[in-house]
Order: sequence, then C-alpha cells, then structure tokens
Amino acid sequence: MEILRDILLVTIPSLIVFFTAYFLLRNLIKNDQDKRKQEIILQSNRTITPIRLQAYERLVLFLERISLESLIIRVHSPGMTAAQLQANLLTTIRSEFEHNLSQQIYVSPQAWEVVKNARSNIVKLINTEFEKLPENATGIDFSRKLLEKVMELEKEPTKAAVEFVKSEAARLIM
Repeated sequence: MEILRDILLVTIPSLIVFFTAYFLLRNLIKNDQDKRKQEIILQSNRTITPIRLQAYERLVLFLERISLESLIIRVHSPGMTAAQLQANLLTTIRSEFEHNLSQQIYVSPQAWEVVKNARSNIVKLINTEFEKLPENATGIDFSRKLLEKVMELEKEPTKAAVEFVKSEAARLIM
C-alpha cells in the first residue's frame, strides 16, 4: 500500500505539471499561428488594396472614355457619314472594353456587372439612334441625335456606373 501511495505522490504532481505545460504550450503555439495568419492577411491587404483601387480607377476612366460626349469628341472627324461614325464608336467601345477586361479580377462581381451593363446600354443607344436616321445622314446629324438623346435621359448609363464604382472604391478605402 505504501508503494502505491509513493507512486501516486510522484505520478499525480507529474501529471499535473505535464498537463499544465501541455495546455500552455498548445495555447502558445495556437496564438502564434493565429498571429502569423493575421500578419499574412495584413500583408496581403497591403499588397492587394492598391491594386484593387487601381482597378476601380481604370474602370472609372473606361466609363468616362465611353460616355457619349467624350466618345463623340474623340471619334468624330469632319466628313464622316453616320454609318462610319457608328462603326467607329462601336469599335472604340469594344477596344476600350477589351483593354480593361482584366480589371474584373480585382473588383466585385456587382461592380463588373454595372460596368458591363453601362457599356451594353451605350452600345444599344448608339444602335437604336442610328436605326432612326435616314440613309444619307451625316456624322454630325448622328452626333446631334446621340447628344439630344443623352440630354433626354434622366441619367446617362456611364454616369450611374461611375457613381456605383466610386462608392464601392470608397468602401474599400474605409
């Protein structure tokens, strides 16, 4: 009996020390792993946030470049027919869009959808107004019709998209 008591006197304190050390070391290691994960996330955010902001900037620039006022000023040249102007407007929009396709990786799916919808609405507006013109319409006639149509709209598609993209970028900063 005395041997059992001696064994218990040695074993019980040893077990208490062992479990105490085990739980302390386990918590220490877990806290260290959590801290490393947080550091990795923070470092990732430091790297990715500027890239995401740049993507939002590029999308705003794209939207401004395909707004009808800006587009007509850049694309129209004297002596153009309405058909030539329509073709050039659509080619320019397509080119600008293809140039900015990669930005969708860095922005939310909602923002990208808004940008795509704005582009589609501008293309639709161009095609709809072109179909209303007579065969021999000039580029100036077409430009005038497009600008009149834009003025009739409550909000141009690109302006609404710019507002959405800017608000999303502001949320990213804060």
